[in-house]
Amino acid sequence: MFRNLFKPKAKPAAASTGGRLVYAVGDVHGHLDALDPLILTIAEDALASQPAERPMLIFVGDYVDRGPASAGVVERILGLMRETAFEVRTLKGNHEEALLQFLEEPSFGATWADFGGNTTLASYGVQPPAQRTDTEAWIKASEALAEALPAEHLEFYRNLELMIEVGDYAFVHAGVRPGVPLSRQSEKDLIWIRQEFLTAPGRFEKIIVHGHTPMEEPQVLPARIGIDTGVYATGVLTAVRLDDTGPRILQARARRAAAA
Repeated sequence: MFRNLFKPKAKPAAASTGGRLVYAVGDVHGHLDALDPLILTIAEDALASQPAERPMLIFVGDYVDRGPASAGVVERILGLMRETAFEVRTLKGNHEEALLQFLEEPSFGATWADFGGNTTLASYGVQPPAQRTDTEAWIKASEALAEALPAEHLEFYRNLELMIEVGDYAFVHAGVRPGVPLSRQSEKDLIWIRQEFLTAPGRFEKIIVHGHTPMEEPQVLPARIGIDTGVYATGVLTAVRLDDTGPRILQARARRAAAA
C-alpha cells in the first residue's frame, strides 16, 4: 500500500533548443585553417541529421587578431551568410570592439597591437607601425585600414549581435553578470566579463554558451558551455552541437601549426 510513496523522482527535462539544430563555433582568431575543416565537419553532421528546419550556425565572436587570416575568416563567414544551408548568426567579441575603436581612435593602436591587432592589419594588407609609440604611424595605419576594409566587412563588424537566445540557451561572447536579468545585461559584460561569471555559483536564466576565456578542453557544465579552446595556441577550434537531446562537442585542428 506504500509503494507509490517512494517512487523515484523524475529526471529533470533536458535543455531544449525548441526543436532547432544549433551549432555554436568558438573564437576563431584569424585561423581560417581551423575554421574550414570545422565548417566541413558541421556541414556533414547537419546533412546526416536531416533536421526539419534549417540548422542555425552561431559564431560567438573574436574572428580577428592573433592568427594570420582575419580578413579571410570574415570573408568565409560572409560567404556562409550568402548561402542557404544555415541560418548564420554572428556575435560581437572584444577583439571586434578593439578593431572598431582603432578606426575611431588611432591612438588605441598600440594597445590593440598588444593583443594581436597587428596580424589583423597585415591580413588587410596594412603595414603595422614599427614602433608602438609612433603616434603618426598609428594614424596612417588607421587610415589605411579604413581604406582597405571592404564595405561588406565594415558592415559586418558594425552589425554584430550581443546576445542570441534559442530555447533554453543564451549565446554571448564572454558571459553574463550574475544576478542581472538577461534583458538588462550591459554590452561591456557581454563581451568582456570573466571571473565573476566563471566562478558564479548556481545557474542563470538560461544555459550560457560562450567563448572569450580559452581552456585546453571545452567546458560543458550545468550552467554554461565554454567553447574557446585557444586555437591560436592549441591549433584546435571547437564547436558545440545542440538540439533537444543535449550538447555534443565537434572539433577541428588547424591544417598547419598554430602560432603561439
